[in-house]
Parts: sequence; C-alpha cells; structure tokens
Amino acid sequence: MIALSLAEVSQAVDGALHLTDGAAFTDLVDGSVQTDSRLIEPGSIFVAKPGALTDGHLFAPIAAERGAALFIVERLLDLPVTQIVVTDTVAALGDLAAAVVARVRAAGALKIVAVTGSNGKTTTKNLLRSMLERVGPTVAPRGSFNNQVGAPMTMLEVTGDTRFLVIEMGASSEGAIAHLVRLARPDIGIVLTIGLAHAGEFGDLDATVRAKSEMVTDLLETDVAVLNADDPRVAQMAAITPARVVRFGEYGQVDVRASELHSGRTGTTFTLHLANGQSAPIVFPVLGEHHVMNALAAAAAAEVLGVSLTNIVDALETTTRAERWRMEVLGGKDDVTVINDAYNASPDSMSAALKTLAQIGTPGRRTIAVLGEMAELGELAGEEHDRIGLLAVRLNISQMIVVGQKARRMHISTINEGSWDGESAYVDTPDEAFELVRNSVNPGDTVLVKSSNSAGLRFLGDRLGDLFS
Repeated sequence: MIALSLAEVSQAVDGALHLTDGAAFTDLVDGSVQTDSRLIEPGSIFVAKPGALTDGHLFAPIAAERGAALFIVERLLDLPVTQIVVTDTVAALGDLAAAVVARVRAAGALKIVAVTGSNGKTTTKNLLRSMLERVGPTVAPRGSFNNQVGAPMTMLEVTGDTRFLVIEMGASSEGAIAHLVRLARPDIGIVLTIGLAHAGEFGDLDATVRAKSEMVTDLLETDVAVLNADDPRVAQMAAITPARVVRFGEYGQVDVRASELHSGRTGTTFTLHLANGQSAPIVFPVLGEHHVMNALAAAAAAEVLGVSLTNIVDALETTTRAERWRMEVLGGKDDVTVINDAYNASPDSMSAALKTLAQIGTPGRRTIAVLGEMAELGELAGEEHDRIGLLAVRLNISQMIVVGQKARRMHISTINEGSWDGESAYVDTPDEAFELVRNSVNPGDTVLVKSSNSAGLRFLGDRLGDLFS
C-alpha cells in the first residue's frame, strides 16, 4: 500500500484510532493489507474480517507475532498493538482501497479498467494485463479476486508508479457491482456475457442482467463502456450508459472484431480488426474458439488506452493458457490430450468446452468428457444438466463420464438418447473417474475434464495430465 499516516488511515475508514505505547498519529504505514494472518509480514495491516466459519479477530495474536503494524477491527482487542475500531471491517477495507486509488489517481496518470460478465472475466483480465504491462506498470488480481474483499485487495496494491489497474467485478446479488464501481471509479467498464452462471443466487436471468448492467450505468460521459455486441443482453446496455460505447464481436457493426476464425488443437487463428482500421493475423494459443471474444474485449480496452497493435498482437500470441485449470492443455504421452477446464462451470461455459472437445478431437480417435456438477443454478439445475447431456449426444462425444450425484442427470439424459453411438458412465467420486479413464483411454484420445470448482475435478484433471505426461 502507498504510505499513509495512521491518522489518514483512520479518517479513510471512519474509525476510532487506538495508539499503542510509543505510536503517534503521524506514523506512516505502507505494508501490504491482509485479511489472512498467514500472509502477514512485518509492517503489514491486518483487517480482522469475520467469516462464514470463523472470525478474523481470533487470528489477531498470530498477526501480531508476525509483525503487523496496524489492526483494523470491529472490537478493541486485548493486545498491545495499534488498532482502528470500525463498525464493519469489510466496508472499511473498501473505503481504504477507494481512498488509496483516489490519491494515486489524483497524483498521476492512473487508468482503471473493470471487467464483469457471466463468463470470461479472468481470461480477459489476464490478456488485458499482458497487453498493458507492455506499456507501463500494471496491477491486476491474483486468481479470481472479484468480490467485495478481493477487488479492494487488488486496488490496495497500486503504488505511485502504477499506470494501469485492472479489476474483476463479480456479483452474488444486485448492488454488488454498483458498490465496487463506486469504490474504483473505472475509466473503462467491460461487460462480456450474460448467462446462467449464478442464476440460483440472482433468482432469474433478468436479475442477472440488472446486476451486470451496474458496470455501465454509473460511468461518466468521459468514460468508455466496452460491450459484447454479439450478446443481445449486453448490447442493449449501450442505451443505458452515459459513457462512450465501444462494441466488440464477430458479427454486425462493431468497432473491434474478429474474422476468418479457425480453431484446432493448438488454439485459434483469426484476423483482428481494431477500431482505428488497423488489422493483423493472430495465432492465439489459448484453446477454445469462445476465448476469441475475451481477446477482442481485451484488445478493445487496450486500444482505448493507447496500446499499439504490435503490443496487442504480441500479448495474444504469447498467452498459452487462459488461466490455471481453465482450458489448460496437459498430457501428450501416446498423443493423449487432457484439457483441464474444471475451475468453474456454467451452462454456457460447459457448452463451449464440449463444442471445443468435439471440434479438436483427432479424426478416428475418441473424445472423452469427464463432467461434474454445474453449481449455483438454483431451480434451473435439473434442466440445465439435462441440456448438457443432450448436447454431448448431438456433438457425438465418444464417451461421457459423469461424476457425483448432483451431476447425475447429465448421465441419465445421455443414456436415454437411443440414437447415440457413444457411451456414458456414472461414478460417485473423482477416484473412480480416474480409474475409468486410465483403463479405457487409447492413444490419440482427447479428454476434457469440466465442472464447477466445488466438484473438485480440477485435481482429477491434474492427475490425468500427470498420468499422460
């Protein structure tokens, strides 16, 4: 974090400052801000965040032993440390992040990009970071830090030298993205897709649209909204934002587009067309044609920020995977390819992954889909799992292995299709799935492992990757 006095931090979070012996209001703190006591280093700020299973206040003694310089808490602790007592530590974390970013922005040339969407946020963030790092110091989230805690934690990493800040903004309810937008005040807001991911939390698709629209409704006239023109629900947001709109897509009248797409086992080739009229052929190593839309979104934002076509092309062509456990290509032994895409799953991303599997499978060899639950779908879970099973049949996937009771309907809907030439099996555990694949895979087969994070199949994907490496 940038250096702030204890008094300035207290003012930013609207808290009561309690100094330990020898401390003064003017003392500076500039260490990292952490909610996990295990990550504390000398000089860090520890935010005692209450959790669903435990309470951060219980770990304050550990943070003190590790050298934390300041504690932001909801109750005064019986520890000889400097503390700021606030009503809500999560809200205080956001307020502190907003104050830090505002100060850095006022003192320099910091530009902020925020990304949301039902799918593709992390991939787009990673691509955009790669593009922007070629121009100047860039801060972007580690992993999927995209909620009311993760986004502020990313914001607090900016320094006086930071030129670009990229933030993921996820939402579990209406109002969540609006809150993060108010904290960060992005110059560019990107909306990727509107789908059924987290439908169980939002209640219905209309609520999801309203939640994701919060990315653009509070932008200023001087800001830019980067919108997916191929998604009708996203495209219609152009009518509700005061910002300048930049559209990306493959079809219709768009500013940034892709043409001549060709996908294979080593990625996708396409021609990138920027809004300024420049174009270039792209060899994009990230597996799956659906990731081209994420590349277009990143390129559109990068162009707005003045990144050259050369740097955009270089970033795209040197990115070999979307992210750990996202369309990650493993294996290779006996020409067996393992695609580990089990970090998350929604109906849209599951469909895209199955289509990619069907598209890149070696002619004359089998395609094997090891699938687990798509979580957070609420009352839509049953019919959406049915739909994925039927899609596997239509795509003529050679073998389905469905893992776990919550995903079992995919197996049932698949075996009920009498016209299918493939086969389907159901197992209860990832260990059983591993044994089934190990005993049935043939040289040249392509294996997809796909599920929501909660199903734990990402570790199965790693085991299969090691088996065939």
